[in-house]
Amino acid sequence: MYEESVEKNHSKFKIFAIIILTAGFILSTVLYLSYHSRPNNMISPFAGNKITPTEKPLDKYSISALKKKRFLGSDISLDKILNETKDFSSYLFYYTSEGKKVSGVVNIPKKEGVYPVIIMFRGYVPQEIYQPGVGTIHGGEVLAQNGFITLAPDFLGYGQSASPSANPMEERFETYTTALTLISSAPNLNLALNLIPQNKITADTNKIGIWGHSNGGHIALVVLEATGQKIPTVLWAPVSKPFPYSILYYTDEYDDHGKALRKLISDFEKDYDVESYSLTNYLDLIQAPIELHQGGNDDAVPQEWSDELNQTLKTLNKEITYFTYANEDHNFANGSWSTVMARSMKFYKDEFQRR
Repeated sequence: MYEESVEKNHSKFKIFAIIILTAGFILSTVLYLSYHSRPNNMISPFAGNKITPTEKPLDKYSISALKKKRFLGSDISLDKILNETKDFSSYLFYYTSEGKKVSGVVNIPKKEGVYPVIIMFRGYVPQEIYQPGVGTIHGGEVLAQNGFITLAPDFLGYGQSASPSANPMEERFETYTTALTLISSAPNLNLALNLIPQNKITADTNKIGIWGHSNGGHIALVVLEATGQKIPTVLWAPVSKPFPYSILYYTDEYDDHGKALRKLISDFEKDYDVESYSLTNYLDLIQAPIELHQGGNDDAVPQEWSDELNQTLKTLNKEITYFTYANEDHNFANGSWSTVMARSMKFYKDEFQRR
């Protein structure tokens, strides 16, 4: 009797187990088919457990993110006069970028008229020797003498600008947002000009150009990629290599030979894809006409960099004119500066006449 009872219980257990397994299989199949055949507008029963990637703080500075963002224009205000001649006046100006005050220098012709605007991005200058206008002052004054209004931002941490981010990588990327905000703010320049007593100067904000030297040329290229606008642009010896090589190349200039910078880049690469921050991957986005100038004896930006940039843009069917100067240094200070400046101004005038 005992053995018979055990046998019966064992049979019942097997039947129960089979039922449970079968039910589990059917439920799994139903859920699987339901998930994979549902319309896009239906919600998965597991949606509540779906893990969405968390946006990281510096994601917003990738070039694709900058391209998607709409940069709202800021008011521009004029402050004290920095220089005044019979041909032009130079003022300190302010605007706001991402909630931070940015200072800069504006050069304004004195002769009554309507003038195009050139936004100038300087190269790297150590903070301890920086004064508003350093890196753009000479070119800005010549442009103003020849019928252009110029705006040159100091960038955060320079001049009378607010402090940049405490994160060194973000500090670098903030130059992009500072530049893009100024581009968007340029249409507001006339509101500031109208506050000048007896003003007879008007900015033609439909005719805006960009000038960039060295790292300012790097910033200019990112601006062109992010905006996709046809802004006539002159580049003098731009830093045009992939990120982060574009900054690691200069590590021999640091007291620690770049040790801290390499650590910073290494930490950045743990969380971010550097290819998303490298302008060389987005050159196809550029729609602007470009004039490129490069010295053959440039010890800061090798000519090979500009040669490659020129060839790449031509391969992409972009509009570019390239001038080289065999004996020139990074600042075209060996006799060609006036030629480079004259060609740059002619380029702007020709491009604006086409509009």
